[in-house]
Amino acid sequence: MASLGHVALGMAAGRLWAPKGASARTLWKPMLAFSALSMLPDADVIGFRFGVEYGDEWGHRGASHALLFGLLLGLAAAGLARLAGSPFARTAAIASVTAMSHGVLDALTNGGLGAALLWPFSQERFFFPVHPIPVAPIGLGMLSQRGLLVLAVELILFSPFLLYATFPRRR
Repeated sequence: MASLGHVALGMAAGRLWAPKGASARTLWKPMLAFSALSMLPDADVIGFRFGVEYGDEWGHRGASHALLFGLLLGLAAAGLARLAGSPFARTAAIASVTAMSHGVLDALTNGGLGAALLWPFSQERFFFPVHPIPVAPIGLGMLSQRGLLVLAVELILFSPFLLYATFPRRR
């Protein structure tokens, strides 16, 4: 996945989490935070530099893409938010779903080894029966014709999330 979908979902989650009367000036902070949270599972690519293989337990789309890992990320985010005076339960719910969405979205792609959604209970990597999201080329390959096609498809698929996140609210 090219990450546009992860960012769009994170932006929508940030807007959902923000208070109803939040201005565009203040919305960017939760949108940025939730977008970062939705992208965090892909930090597993750092392992490539240290000899972690793609198919390893902690390889790309491995343990960091598990539903349990997303739940733990959401709880950690809620703990941090609580320290900042934000509601724990609301933050935990929205942050957990946002983080868990990463592996689910990756399991909807048409490439790679699948996502280890049930780690640590199973090392199996999963794909869903349908694959509406084309897998993105890695690195500078995103600047290729194929990379631009993937971005266009994601823009179409995730436009409802982008519209929700960016459409002005009524006061």
